[in-house]
This record gives sequence, C-alpha cells and structure tokens, in this order.
Amino acid sequence: MLMPFVLLGLAIAFEVTATLAMRASDGFTKPVPIAIVVAGYLISFVFMARALTSLNVGPVYAIWSALGTIGAFVGGVLLFDEPVKPVTIAGAVIIVIGVIVMNFGGGVHQG
Repeated sequence: MLMPFVLLGLAIAFEVTATLAMRASDGFTKPVPIAIVVAGYLISFVFMARALTSLNVGPVYAIWSALGTIGAFVGGVLLFDEPVKPVTIAGAVIIVIGVIVMNFGGGVHQG
C-alpha cells in the first residue's frame, strides 16, 4: 500500500534533480549536468510508471507535476539564487490547493 507512494516520491525527486541539472547545464553545454538530466528523467519516468500500476493517473500526475514545480522553484532559489516574489509564492499555493481539490474528486487509489 505504501510502496506506490514511495515510488511516486522517488519519481518526483529524480524529476526535480533532472530539472535543476538542466538549469546547471548552461544550455546543454556542460556534459555532467547533461548526463544528470538524461538519467534523472529516465529514472523518474520508470518510477512513475511503476507507481501508476496501482494508482490513478490523473491525481498522481497532478501530484508529480505540482511537487515537481514546487521542488524546482525551491531548488532554483537555493541553488541559483533565483528571486522569490509574493506572486510566485501565491502561484505555488494555488498549485498545491489544486492538487488537494483534485484528490477529493477521485483520490489516487485505483478501485
């Protein structure tokens, strides 16, 4: 029961890592970040596919993309000194609220 959520968490972590590495790749000109991008997305999709064998695709994708968005935002701030603006924080809150509402509509478990 817990394993699909662990897989989803891993998928999110690898997706965020790949996205931040893409930023660090300087337009795909640095080999190490490029390798992290390719491996990170590949591993993320494998974990996501495994999680989707027992979870509903709509809400799970919403969670994956929302937490990936938040993770990339936080990572960008911490690693690349990207600006934090009130409107950006408001957008992040709206994303999280949207995921919560979507899960009320069907949840993540297949039934």
